[in-house]
Amino acid sequence: MYVIGLQEMNCGIMSLLSDTAFEDPWSSFFMDVLSPLSFVKVSSVRMQGLLLLFFAKHQHLPFVQILSTKSTPTGLFGYWGNKGGVNICLKLYGYYVSIINCHLPPHMANNDQRLEHFDRILEMQNFEGQDIPNILDHDLILWFGDMNFRIDDFGLHFVRESIRNQRYSDLWEKDQLSIAKRHDPLLREFQEGPLLFPPTYKFDKNSNNYDTSEKKRKPAWTDRILWRSKRQPRADPHAQRLLAPHFCLSLRSYVSHMKYCISDHKPVTSTFDLELKPLVSAPVITLIPEGLWTVENDMLISYSLTPDFLSSPWDWIGLYKVGLRHINDYVSYVWVRDNQVSFSDGLSQVYFNTSDIPETEDQFLLCYYSNNLHSVVGISKPFKIQPGSFLAQDPLGEAQPHI
Repeated sequence: MYVIGLQEMNCGIMSLLSDTAFEDPWSSFFMDVLSPLSFVKVSSVRMQGLLLLFFAKHQHLPFVQILSTKSTPTGLFGYWGNKGGVNICLKLYGYYVSIINCHLPPHMANNDQRLEHFDRILEMQNFEGQDIPNILDHDLILWFGDMNFRIDDFGLHFVRESIRNQRYSDLWEKDQLSIAKRHDPLLREFQEGPLLFPPTYKFDKNSNNYDTSEKKRKPAWTDRILWRSKRQPRADPHAQRLLAPHFCLSLRSYVSHMKYCISDHKPVTSTFDLELKPLVSAPVITLIPEGLWTVENDMLISYSLTPDFLSSPWDWIGLYKVGLRHINDYVSYVWVRDNQVSFSDGLSQVYFNTSDIPETEDQFLLCYYSNNLHSVVGISKPFKIQPGSFLAQDPLGEAQPHI
């Protein structure tokens, strides 16, 4: 999976109007890069210059349920979205995961304001009226972005010399986020990898030189990636010990990327290993594209569903080429209720008209989209549809499906 957050995107009125009508350029760029590697854009949320994207490989789609997307503006007393956070809340194989991308207030003197905005964004992640636990009870919170924390006390010359000699540890004790974690019990629960890379702000654009303008801003680690795992309740020593579900996130790398020069910040990435024991191991819908042909122009799709699945008249099945970019990137689709031809004992059949199916050598996938869950709940294995006639004569003269 890939989680990508951007801050300070172009958010002029014309840009926002264009991005509302069409895919924004950054989302399109990441889809161009990731879709050939079988990653699908599952969800996104934008608030002015903040953008949060979530990608997953297509085999994970039936086990990713998007529960909520939310924007929390904190600029101009909470009325303006130039600062704040955007959130995607989801269930991953039955576990609750919240992802937050934020942009906190700038400038050295505004540290208290940064911490207030951090708390406000966290407080606003409530899910009233929904069967979703409090965010602090989620199994994982990923929180990252331009947090704008600075380095206190040390002068510009000392900071730059420490960076030049790669003595980053000399600066850690005066990093505002590190200081805040020592005094705030909740903030202390958020983990971070070691800062073994140069401070990521502020650079002259199109260069690797720290700020040479008149302001000569002091370098700082403004761009951070934090995570918090769910607290396990204390076990009663007199009760039988119960094994908690297995869900373990471990950091593999935490680095900055100096070669990118289009911003006055350097991008930061983390790579994690997520090891889990699925709480949900089977999709609620099983799609079978190898159904029999009823008439030459209709392709039958069989699917079965679990007894507790609540279908909707607005559920649909999409036909996709392998390498789809996002869930609306279908070649064709059918409304499940409108195109249903049979239903019995949990097995249903719907049909695709072949006039909607292109003649190509590409491989295809079928995905069942649940309107109630706002997510893909079933996906077929890749298959091919032969070009030309879909029915070929075997040596005995009987028509056979070519899938």
